[in-house]
Amino acid sequence: MSDPSEKPIRVLLIGHSSIVHYGLEILINKQQPKMKVVGSFANCTSAIPNLEKLSPDVMFLDMNLNSDKESQTIMQLVTSSHAKILILKWMQDSEVYDKAILAGAKGIIEKEASLNTILKAIERVHEGQLWLNQTYIKKLIGKLSEQASEKEYIQEENKVDKLTPKEKKIFFTMIENAGVPAKVISNKLNISESTLRNHLTSIYEKLEVSNKLELWSYVHKHKLKQK
Repeated sequence: MSDPSEKPIRVLLIGHSSIVHYGLEILINKQQPKMKVVGSFANCTSAIPNLEKLSPDVMFLDMNLNSDKESQTIMQLVTSSHAKILILKWMQDSEVYDKAILAGAKGIIEKEASLNTILKAIERVHEGQLWLNQTYIKKLIGKLSEQASEKEYIQEENKVDKLTPKEKKIFFTMIENAGVPAKVISNKLNISESTLRNHLTSIYEKLEVSNKLELWSYVHKHKLKQK
């Protein structure tokens, strides 16, 4: 039995399917006083001006992906709204849903979900939990890991960009001739060994390594190659 002092979960419906919304509104309002529908809009553009007045706790979002403008507005809503956002998934292509979750949406409901599952998801995200299955969570972790690796790769490339043209030539000559004596490398570059050492000191400092071994390890780790 619900505690009469508890406020109902205020649910806002947003999407292009009026039939789905009609069914959801009946379903959710039957749960009063636990939850109730406070509004229904065809798209995010129409909903945004009314958010402050309606003050929803949970937004049930049926994503309309046919319009680029609407897709951008959806992402704006996800990143800026204080309400918890549940997304109803219609398409197999998951990229846009991944972006929404990574931007801050709290869960995804498959279109085949049962009515009880929908109600449970609304309650769980309202409590602050994520509504995602383990397979999806693992996939997102993998995607985040890839993004982190890509970001790290870009950062390391940016470090190489700090090198002067002469230092870059020496840097790539060094990594293409790993294990070759300094005398041979200086001859290839038409510079003296002391000049090579001076340049290497500057290169090590800019790349934050200490010696040739660390330099080659650095190149191997970050899979750097001459552009």
